[in-house]
Amino acid sequence: MAKVVHLKARRRGSIWRSLLAARFPIALAMLAVTSAAYVSIGDEPRLPTVHSAGSSSSEAAFHKPGCDIKGNINEYGERIYHMPGQAYYLATRVNPARGERWFCSQWDAWWAGWRKARV
Repeated sequence: MAKVVHLKARRRGSIWRSLLAARFPIALAMLAVTSAAYVSIGDEPRLPTVHSAGSSSSEAAFHKPGCDIKGNINEYGERIYHMPGQAYYLATRVNPARGERWFCSQWDAWWAGWRKARV
């Protein structure tokens, strides 16, 4: 009877040893699977270039088709963007001379340092 208990303990120990020996390949496989998410083929949106050499900030001052988000600077100097359908969207005017501009997406506006209008 003691011999049977001893064999069960040995089998249990060998299972644990095999699991411990397999730690490195398992960890390596998990690392490979999780890092594959960071390798994209180009389906993620690119970060907009806010201040790059050779580009003018006046390009965003003109309203391009599809770029309907209005970037406005209030009397306190806060940079706020207004989405179509918001309360003061129609009353908001874009004045490029004051540094106001148009954005094509909320991501562009946020990345440039503007916040969404609260109303």
